[in-house]
Amino acid sequence: MESPADNKRNAALALAVLGLLMVGALVVLTLFNGDEDTSGETSEGSSAPSAPAEGGSGSGSSDNKGGVSDAGAVKPILAPAEAAAAHKVMSDYMVGLNTYAHTDKNASWAAPLLVLTTDDRQLRQDTALPTGKAWDTCVAAKCASRGKATVLRDAMVADDLVNGSGITLSSLVEVTATRSEDGRNTGTETNSWLVTVQGTRGGSWLVSNVSIYGLGNVGASDQAGG
Repeated sequence: MESPADNKRNAALALAVLGLLMVGALVVLTLFNGDEDTSGETSEGSSAPSAPAEGGSGSGSSDNKGGVSDAGAVKPILAPAEAAAAHKVMSDYMVGLNTYAHTDKNASWAAPLLVLTTDDRQLRQDTALPTGKAWDTCVAAKCASRGKATVLRDAMVADDLVNGSGITLSSLVEVTATRSEDGRNTGTETNSWLVTVQGTRGGSWLVSNVSIYGLGNVGASDQAGG
């Protein structure tokens, strides 16, 4: 029969073993709980990346049909060919004004020039040969004048959409007139003019206004380098 001392020792060993088992169980439970918490946080925090919002980073690309329209799609007021035709009318009229001879008659000389204009009263007055003493002197000296015109630059172009009066173009035109008497060159005169033409429904152009732009080298002679 076991002694009381042996019984106490066995009991202590049993309690020790039981304690170790309980500690082991607690450690195992703690480890399992930690793994479950970590795995749960990972699945919730690592959601799939969301798709980019519509019109996000691509909103500034050239494919974006909702952006600013291409400025090149805007139709210009005046096409290059139309401007060239307008410039020719300006030049033809200004050359004609400064080209005449002492044998010319006002009616026949002015008629082809007035066709290039809107034929208002002011233009009819301006499209005329010299009169009075100036013309008498010119005839006596067998005078002549030859004009040359160069369009330097366009100053204004407009399209009246409200009143429907059409397109108008104003350009700076340099005009040089070479004078002669009895076949001898007597000098040149150069001036700058602001010439305005108006577009018609038929696509042609008519001079509507002519105004002096600068005095230029009026009366300068070839010998003086004018």
